[in-house]
Amino acid sequence: MKIKHPINLHKALTFAFVFGLMFLYQNFNIAAWVYLSLHGTYGILWLLKDRIYPDKSWEEEIPIGTGIVTFVTVGLYWVAPFILISQRIEASPPLIAVVIAINLLGVFLHYSSDAQKYYTLKYQPGLITEGFFARCRNTNYLGEFLIYTSLALLTQHWLPFVILGFFVTSVFMPRILKKEQSLSRYPEFATYQANSGLLFPKFWLTNSQESVINQRS
Repeated sequence: MKIKHPINLHKALTFAFVFGLMFLYQNFNIAAWVYLSLHGTYGILWLLKDRIYPDKSWEEEIPIGTGIVTFVTVGLYWVAPFILISQRIEASPPLIAVVIAINLLGVFLHYSSDAQKYYTLKYQPGLITEGFFARCRNTNYLGEFLIYTSLALLTQHWLPFVILGFFVTSVFMPRILKKEQSLSRYPEFATYQANSGLLFPKFWLTNSQESVINQRS
């Protein structure tokens, strides 16, 4: 079993799980439908990404027991729809607009940057310092963070934010720091690190840093 298998299973079941909650609690309000659309579509896009431009880091072989633990852990993301639907939480139109905007931005950053990374490394291995990664070294994780932030906002409950914080500290950051260590082998990484943010874009560059970026591009 590969580590991606329990994760992909979770993504594949998300639409059915959320709709099942809606049917179970007979809750078909606007907030529930919006959540179903956003989280369900995100799972479908994840599966399409895995087919079109898979992430090699998810190809690691793991024991079945670890796979079960991984599925249960990722299943914590289902707490948000359970709260939203079981408690019949309503969402105002302005909140829905903000949630959709943040979610769309997150989806764009997540899947587009992953596509750039996959196809760049496929034909030109090395340090990627342009495009989505010019000012942020982990744009894909930033996108995923925004996606789950939008879903937590829609839920309007503190627990989904705690769960997101758990994933940021226990999953996102260890993988980000491992990547940082791997990229540090490139001589130009120190300059790139100074010119870009770890998770959030770094826009406040000095004139000398701007000139370095212009020379690279």
